[in-house]
Amino acid sequence: MADESFTDGTRVPSNGNNPCRKTEGVDLISSLPDSILQHILSFIPTKLAIRASLLSKRWRHVWCDIPSLSLDDQTLKDTSITLNRFTSLKIMNFHLNTTMKQNIPHINKWVEFAISRNVENLSLDFWNPSSSYKFEIPDFFYVNSSVKQLTIKLSFTDLMVPACSLSWTSLKKLYLRNCNLSDESMAKILSGIPLLESLTLYFCNELRVLDLSKSLRLRTLKINRKIWVPGPTHIVAPHIYRLRLRNSQLPCTFVDLSSLAEARLDICIVPITRTFKADFLQDMVLKMLEKLQNVEKLTFGGNFLHIISLAEVRGVRFPMFKVKDLTLETVIFQYVIPGIERLLQNSPNLKKLTIRARDTNTIRKEYINNYLKLQGLNLDQCWRSKDGVVFNNLRWDLESKHATSFVELVLKNTKTLKLDKIVILLNERYLRFKFEELVVPTLSHNNFSIALLNMPMTSDDEDW
Repeated sequence: MADESFTDGTRVPSNGNNPCRKTEGVDLISSLPDSILQHILSFIPTKLAIRASLLSKRWRHVWCDIPSLSLDDQTLKDTSITLNRFTSLKIMNFHLNTTMKQNIPHINKWVEFAISRNVENLSLDFWNPSSSYKFEIPDFFYVNSSVKQLTIKLSFTDLMVPACSLSWTSLKKLYLRNCNLSDESMAKILSGIPLLESLTLYFCNELRVLDLSKSLRLRTLKINRKIWVPGPTHIVAPHIYRLRLRNSQLPCTFVDLSSLAEARLDICIVPITRTFKADFLQDMVLKMLEKLQNVEKLTFGGNFLHIISLAEVRGVRFPMFKVKDLTLETVIFQYVIPGIERLLQNSPNLKKLTIRARDTNTIRKEYINNYLKLQGLNLDQCWRSKDGVVFNNLRWDLESKHATSFVELVLKNTKTLKLDKIVILLNERYLRFKFEELVVPTLSHNNFSIALLNMPMTSDDEDW
């Protein structure tokens, strides 16, 4: 075989002396130090890291000292996965995902093992397929000085807090999902986390009053509720800067958000829901808006805009806002136009406006129309913009004339503002016309832009 050469003319013999090639049965990856191999293996599921140990004797024990472990039912059934084989003195990440069909003491031993190795990022995902199993977090779990990020996902089983004081002295991020939490349990948890910076409550039942007034370092709060999850109903959070709330048709009141600088809100309404609490939702949303007047960065989802529009067509008064950065995530159709117009007119300090045409609207149009008929209102008049333009009433029926009218509506309602940037994001799945057919009106804003993105239009629960 002829010699190989590099671009500089250097000749490399083809007899296997190339240092970039496998030499005498030893590959370059296997020649790396254990610490580097362990770092590489920490980025893949543990069961794959164990399979890699079959490649050669050199790899056989490398996985036993990796800084990250991700265990599931299948991995736990592997007889080679035993505590005495794992030798690392420090664990950075430990994720345990089980359907709780395993022996519970065995699971507790793995959790205790991770804590004994000073784990920093701990994730417990316990899915209970039946009511025959019930997991109770062991007492030793509640005293820890190493965990900085903690995720607990249960199956609406009780998150039991022991009689002894809870102490998570290093914890900064806490994520709880599908946990039944009483007000007393939540208060005890919060009292033992002095450094807490971020709290996420995802479908946490029973909780009524979420009092975060003593969590002085807490800056980010994320709450996701659905129709069957009543709590929390009162939020006291004077120190948070960022709030994400996906509410339901259940009560929720902002008691104190005095430090809030950024908020993202929407309402989860299941399309098959037979009841639509129009009066209740309008009252709740308007009270929320009162608490958001001084927030500088706001994002509203499609159902939230639905309710704002419903109140607007009924002539309800809206507060003025100090918002500088406003994002609206919604389908562009007649049921959100009145609300968008009012928000723009009541935001004199607005500097950046983003419209993301996103399929987050789930309120059935017949609910809206039937409600307005009962109010004695004319539907044809209700859904016309103030310029008399009629928009589409179907979410997947956006034509070029509607898109053009919407751009004109945005420009007319922001022409007196000193905007730095307007962005309208349209998805090609959402359009019934070629993007080139869109006639953009004469622009008075230097930084106005329209972007066509290829991205899914489905709503993402985790995004909230």
